[in-house]
Amino acid sequence: MPVAKNVKGEIPLLLDDTTTPRPRLSKLIIKNFRTIGVNPVEIDLDEIVVLIGENNSGKSSILRAYEVVMNDGSREGHLTLADFPNNKIDEEHRPQIEVHTILSESNHGRLGEQWVHKLENDEMLIRERWTWYGEGAAKRHGFDVVKSSWSEDKVPWGAPNVASAYRPKPHRIDAFASPEEQEKEIMKIFMPIITKKVKEFKQDDTSEKTDYELLVEQILMFQNNVSKSIESEVEVIERQITEYLGKVFSNYKIKLDANPEATVEKVYSPFKEATLTMGLADGYMAKVSAQGSGARRTLLWSALKYLAENKDTKSERPHVLLLDEPELCLHPSAIRVARNVLYDLPKTKNWQVMVTTHSPVFIDLSCNNTTIIRVERSSNDEVKSTTLYKAKTMLLGDTDKENLKLLNICDPYVHEFFFANRIIVVEGDTEYTAFSKMKLLYSDKYSDLHIIRARGKTIIPSIIKILNQFTTNYAVLHDTDTIQTKKGTKNPAWAINSNILDAAKREDGYNPINIIACKSNFEQAVLLGADAYSDKPHNAFISMDKDDAILKNVKELLDALLNPRKTPPKNCIRWGKIEDLLD
Repeated sequence: MPVAKNVKGEIPLLLDDTTTPRPRLSKLIIKNFRTIGVNPVEIDLDEIVVLIGENNSGKSSILRAYEVVMNDGSREGHLTLADFPNNKIDEEHRPQIEVHTILSESNHGRLGEQWVHKLENDEMLIRERWTWYGEGAAKRHGFDVVKSSWSEDKVPWGAPNVASAYRPKPHRIDAFASPEEQEKEIMKIFMPIITKKVKEFKQDDTSEKTDYELLVEQILMFQNNVSKSIESEVEVIERQITEYLGKVFSNYKIKLDANPEATVEKVYSPFKEATLTMGLADGYMAKVSAQGSGARRTLLWSALKYLAENKDTKSERPHVLLLDEPELCLHPSAIRVARNVLYDLPKTKNWQVMVTTHSPVFIDLSCNNTTIIRVERSSNDEVKSTTLYKAKTMLLGDTDKENLKLLNICDPYVHEFFFANRIIVVEGDTEYTAFSKMKLLYSDKYSDLHIIRARGKTIIPSIIKILNQFTTNYAVLHDTDTIQTKKGTKNPAWAINSNILDAAKREDGYNPINIIACKSNFEQAVLLGADAYSDKPHNAFISMDKDDAILKNVKELLDALLNPRKTPPKNCIRWGKIEDLLD
């Protein structure tokens, strides 16, 4: 009879070396799943992935896809007819989800070499794919790197419950999940924290092992002794019952598997049942599911904040937070706090975060662990994804990051340009006010226009670097300033003109960006000097009402920024080399 083993203990994810990289997701490929059709949607994963796009574009389907495959082997991993495109089972277009996981040599477990695509830094890429041939469970396949094809009958790590331990565990918080479901997900975040403390407890500080580890050893020893002690008795029972059975069913036999439970967690649990209640300190305490939406969401952020601040560098399994619209039910002052919690969570090295959002506040380009992906429907109703920004390939300098941090503080909605179609970058509040008034006066013509206030000329080059990565459909307006100050010294603002031009140029030297400069500033060139040095934004607004010439100047300038073929007004110049500004 086989000896009982601790199945959990065979998976070496609890590492002594806390510097060893944890298992992490690197890519998700989805097709024929819910709103996603035959053309695969590919999501390159980072520590923080922000999915943006209009309602019903397929963002939530992407979150659901990873949750489904990570529940392989359970009912939560089953699909219903509603998960198939158009609620129909099409044999030629079956739902299929592919997951790429990166592991290190230290945490790959008993993995056959045929599954390992070796990367740099002693890391390895494992590719798995799930295919549904009908309602219910999927069939999992592994990519055989030796044969360079998908295996039909073998998979990495074997059984689903064993294989899942090598991938990050999903925590899905749906935008409109029921109170009971939200409570369940919050408890799934809290309980590992408490359980971990129990497993680390030591009555004797001099002992090399925790009390829990000693208890596990005793349970396993007891199981093994029991297995050996009943072995002969089980054989007698099998032989006699087989003899009786054979008198009616010739050549039949029985096999009695009386091996004690091998998984320690099922034999012993430190908690019978844990509940979570909340309420006023001296008042009634109700279950989380009985609280309001805002209270439940705030409790979620509190749990995540605890995890971020109490960094766990040694954990049995990494995690992925899949969060739909984190801005829901939050007070405006709490949204930025929630954003900071999300960006701090991956610093524990055990969490990745993927969120869908309609709020630009949840985008922070000053962090170097962010990927922004737009999910949208094409004209033929196909869901497609576009990586707009990837911090690791952007290589922003320290000055750029500081500029972006400053801009985040001054304007929490600055990253709204990721949601826009046409973009104009302006230097300050006066230009922003003038163009915003044009949007009010001509709402049909400029409704899709987004104006970015750089809040200073020095920040414009940093913004250009970001915009260059994902779009060419933008323009830049700035002041030329003067070469010298009134005191006759060099004017640092003039030198920034070269920085703007350098940031806009591509590697081949070609400058496709529509850049227009005002000589020497917007107030003098466009507003005809109207109260150029006091209450500038307010005066710009009033001057456009009082003076048709000023209104005409502003409109011509805006149209020239949106259309390179149109000529800007007098004292404004479209330029591509410094010499143009000297004319």
